[in-house]
Amino acid sequence: MRISTGSLDFDRWLHGGYEQGIITTFYGPAGSGKTNLCIMAAAHQAAKGKKVIFIDTEGGVSVVRLKQIAQGQEVMRNVLLLRATNFSEQLEAFDKLLKLVNDDVGLIIVDSMVMLYRIELSEARKQGQEKQIYGSLAKQMRILNEIAQKKNIPVLITDQVYSEFLSKEDFEAGKPKGVVMVGGDIMRYWSKCIIELKSIGEGRRLAILRKHRSLPEKSFEFRITEHGILRERKFSLF
Repeated sequence: MRISTGSLDFDRWLHGGYEQGIITTFYGPAGSGKTNLCIMAAAHQAAKGKKVIFIDTEGGVSVVRLKQIAQGQEVMRNVLLLRATNFSEQLEAFDKLLKLVNDDVGLIIVDSMVMLYRIELSEARKQGQEKQIYGSLAKQMRILNEIAQKKNIPVLITDQVYSEFLSKEDFEAGKPKGVVMVGGDIMRYWSKCIIELKSIGEGRRLAILRKHRSLPEKSFEFRITEHGILRERKFSLF
């Protein structure tokens, strides 16, 4: 079973939309479209009368944007917005999540999973306590996975990136730097669908399907519009 992404073109690209019962992760730099894709799915589910739990750790979720994408439909009564400004508050939000999930919930979103984690990890490293922070992130991902599976709810999360470290040999060979998901193996293990997002210039974005249980790696080029996303279509005279 799948739910709509909020875009017919994106639904087709994913053969029906986001899978229920799993975690789907978007990763990419700021401005690549991660939050917009989450808001589109939230607005679509809320408009259908399903409850959406949206954990916002970046302050990037705009009620105005939600209403704009919903195109006049009343959706806010079906969206429960939980905000966290530090990692402790993020942990508290997950405690609330366990109590809030019921059969009316059609979607859970965490945007982003790792911003506050990165801040906390930086401080923990100074004291040699980074293992505790790794453990906290893994616990939160495990909670999301258990909720997704037991309740058959789709979970969307966003992740940030950093530039990979190149060895001296790779640097001298001219190998270009790639991007790495924050949270590394923890995020890859629990995420059954992973989509990389890139800004490719002139307002265009690129989605690349990096991991999926039944689909091959492929890409989708789009633009962010007032009411969602618009697929870039290439035409040829020949």
